[in-house]
This record gives sequence, C-alpha cells and structure tokens, in this order.
Amino acid sequence: MSSRRRGFASMNPEKQREIASKGGKAAHAKGTAHEFTPEEARIAGRKGGQAAHAKGTAHEFTPEEARVAGRKGGQAAHEKGTAHQFTSEEARAAGRKGGQVSQVGARESSAPPPSVPFDVERAQARSGSREEHGEADGELRSE
Repeated sequence: MSSRRRGFASMNPEKQREIASKGGKAAHAKGTAHEFTPEEARIAGRKGGQAAHAKGTAHEFTPEEARVAGRKGGQAAHEKGTAHQFTSEEARAAGRKGGQVSQVGARESSAPPPSVPFDVERAQARSGSREEHGEADGELRSE
C-alpha cells in the first residue's frame, strides 16, 4: 500500500482550514452543526490546554492577566449563584497562605515593594465594621 497522502490530507494546512471552515458555516446555516454541552466544552478545553502545555505553545498568564481572569470568573460565578461560599476557617487558611506567598515573593524580589499609603477608612468601608469582625477596643476576640 502506498504511503502517499491523497485528497484532503495532501492539501496544505491553510487550504484544509478554509474547506473545514466552509463546512462548519454550512452546517450552522442548516442547523445540523454540533452544539457542545457545557461539560463537553470543559472537556475539550481541558484537552486543548493540556496539548498546548505539552507542546510548549500554551499562553503563560502574567500575574495581572491571571488576576483579571480570576476576577471575571468570580464575578460570573457570583452572578450565577455558583460561587463557593468560604467558611470562616477556609477564609483564614486562604489568607494565611496568601500572606506566606506574598512574603516569599517579597523576599525574592530585588526591588523594594511600592509605597502605597494605607487608607483605614476605605479598608473599613470595604470589610465591614470592627464589631462585625469581633473586635472591641482594638483587640481581636478569639473564636
């Protein structure tokens, strides 16, 4: 048997993509195109991401890109009502872990951290009153 490529396989990748695109558009126009369920889309996305990482072609997020993506995902989850609700212990553990990571990063960094003035009133407005957090006269109440 011959190992020569024939037909579609013998075409260059651009021509293959052009023909496949036309087929996909026609299927959507006819209403016969496959519609992915959310689970199928998750599986396909995961496979694509794993393949890209294996090939070394995956996008590497900068810390800022990761923050933006995480924020969007969190907001979407809250809007849909599917966001994880942390228990007090989970929130404490996450805070401790985040503090440890930021301290390690600060030690490894050659540049001093930027000087940002701390706005106490803004922080209190965002996080609630001292009474809500069990503080009285500047001391934390143990739980």
